[in-house]
Amino acid sequence: MSLIYNKKTNQENNHESNTKPPTTMEERQRQRFVDKATKVSAKYLRRLEELNGAPETMQPFFKVLKDIYVDMKNVEKPADTKIVGTYCVMVPDELIYAVGAQPVKLCSGSYTAFAIGDDLVPRDACPLIKAVMGFQAMEVMPIYDDCALMVVPITCDCKKKMVGMLKERVPTYSLHVPTAKSDDTDMEQYVQELYQLIPELEKVTGQTISYQSLAKSIDQMGFAQYQMSKFNTYKKHVPALIKGTHAMALMNAFSYMPVEQWSQQLHLLNQELARRKKDKHYVSKDKQPRIMVTGSPIIFPNIKIPLLIEETGGILVGDETCMGERSLYDPTVVVDQSFDGLMRSLANRYTRPCTCPTFVDNSQRIYRIKQMIADHQVQGVVYHVLRGCLVYDFEYQTLEDELGKLGVPVIRVESDYNEEDIEQLRIRIEAFIELIKLKDLALRPKKPEIAG
Repeated sequence: MSLIYNKKTNQENNHESNTKPPTTMEERQRQRFVDKATKVSAKYLRRLEELNGAPETMQPFFKVLKDIYVDMKNVEKPADTKIVGTYCVMVPDELIYAVGAQPVKLCSGSYTAFAIGDDLVPRDACPLIKAVMGFQAMEVMPIYDDCALMVVPITCDCKKKMVGMLKERVPTYSLHVPTAKSDDTDMEQYVQELYQLIPELEKVTGQTISYQSLAKSIDQMGFAQYQMSKFNTYKKHVPALIKGTHAMALMNAFSYMPVEQWSQQLHLLNQELARRKKDKHYVSKDKQPRIMVTGSPIIFPNIKIPLLIEETGGILVGDETCMGERSLYDPTVVVDQSFDGLMRSLANRYTRPCTCPTFVDNSQRIYRIKQMIADHQVQGVVYHVLRGCLVYDFEYQTLEDELGKLGVPVIRVESDYNEEDIEQLRIRIEAFIELIKLKDLALRPKKPEIAG
């Protein structure tokens, strides 16, 4: 039976499910999908909330994840605001805000949507792509169904093929990303790509991008980046002031909140963390192993890796993933105040500092990870690889060699979008954390023996 249904709005589907039981096979299958997807999301949200030490100001971030994944609501926005879906941090949110639309990152971590997508794309395709296509097929999430346009940067072969599949269902724009950040010719091409994106955005919104609207959106994103830099300062504290899993949750919430609302809530969280620091209210012990995670994106509700790290005795203090802090690492630096200057500043901000392995030369990523290890006093690195995510898998050996020179242990963990591998992952991560504890114990200075 086909999984591609006749197009209905999410409101119509919800109204029908609330007023009468499903009668057709398609309706029953859709209802089973919704029930299972929301149940899994609620389970992981509950684990997030029950993880010891959540600041009170985290609640709005939890609520956003609940609204989107458990209650399957749309993002908060004015009624006449269009949604533009994106699939990578290399799509400038500033351009979308400048044209009066709301950007929403549509990369998915849903196990249930992954199971549906497994029948739609090749077996060895990335689980993220499978989950995205699963949601597109089932038509139950408004953040997918209400998109006026989807923008997909071509950062891997799977995304390239996904564009073709999405175009059959919704207006989709493929954004070509340069393969070399240091090559001026490639960068010039990316600037032109951004210019070509503008009329596509204006077409779906009916509004035009002006110098004033673009400058305003750059300022709005700049405030978010400023708050993120303050948050990172608190994350470096020893002992820890916030659990890393909670930090990853607030970064996931960034995908579904208007930037001004998210920035203001992060400002309140930073104030709470400042009070925690003053009151010496910590969420970790002095000798608790400080872990960093890098590699493939970790997207709600697929947060089993960070949860396992902190449930088995570690404290997650660093996150070098594209759905985490990387999206707000560096602010847009404007030198030329003209419109073209703003565009070139955006092109630089979204590529030059980016540590995505899609680039041919990615030595900058190794440097960035080493810098984070030093800044956050990291004692071990968990390298997360989604099954089929070759671009990240390629770089593991290089990172292992470089961290070996520093004496920092690293473990590669491969996972899929299901719960079948959780116990195996738990055993490996727990053993890795115990190894760090033993290493730390061996390095501690021994107390001098007292003569009898």
